[in-house]
Amino acid sequence: MLPARFLKLSLLRRLAAARAAEVPQPLKTRLFPVRGYQSRGYSTGGSSKYNRPMKQFVEEDVSTSRPLIYYIVPSAILAFAGLATFVHYNDEKRMIPLGTYNLFNNIPKRCNVNRPAIGGPFKLYDTENNVVTESKLRGDWTLMYFGYTSSPDVGPAEVQKIADVVKLLESKHDIKIKPLFITIDPQRDSPAQLKAYLSEFDPRIVGLTGSVDAIRQIAQEYRIFFKKVGEVGQDYIVESSHNMYLLDPCLETVRCFGAEYKAPDLAEAITTEVQKASNSTTN
Repeated sequence: MLPARFLKLSLLRRLAAARAAEVPQPLKTRLFPVRGYQSRGYSTGGSSKYNRPMKQFVEEDVSTSRPLIYYIVPSAILAFAGLATFVHYNDEKRMIPLGTYNLFNNIPKRCNVNRPAIGGPFKLYDTENNVVTESKLRGDWTLMYFGYTSSPDVGPAEVQKIADVVKLLESKHDIKIKPLFITIDPQRDSPAQLKAYLSEFDPRIVGLTGSVDAIRQIAQEYRIFFKKVGEVGQDYIVESSHNMYLLDPCLETVRCFGAEYKAPDLAEAITTEVQKASNSTTN
């Protein structure tokens, strides 16, 4: 048995150790390693694109912008399209200058030059049921008129004007032209009807007719407006533009004459155009 003194000391030590265990130890501050923070825009080192200076980003944006060809090509295309439209519009509006004639067949050399003009190919029938195309008119001056035999007032007056002009040109100026009457009422104007109607004015006037589609096509080519009005069965009138076209031996439209022209004025205007063509032959 241990002496009581030793037991007492052992007990006191244990009690002191227990109290010491109950006293909280002071907290120790935990130190974390500080990581250096660098702004992506202001980093001065490293090869990554995110570590390059902001100034370098600006320089790269400028250097990697689209090349000038992306802006030059569309601008050039727009400019060319505008120029082509302008030239085409002027070619449609201006009168085509007369060129030099071929002395062997009396057809101007410029007939072989393609250019925008009023007119186009057609296939119609004359009063003898013969096929007439635009090639049959080449080599002659042609005075072309669109009308119909049932016209009550303006039509007969215009046909009479054509007959008078043909006579004036032959008698006063020794000029021969081919007068052409194209019906805009093919459903009623048969070849026989055209022949009977035109012979009352001048048998030299050539009458042409054809299918409805063929007449509509040639009317569109020569910018002729026409429309049936007041239609009751086969009884109707046709509203139309009463224009005459002077075609040169190339079948190019040289002049357009309205209904306000009188026969002497029309003959003088045609003579002027024919003389201009003759003068261009000698130059």
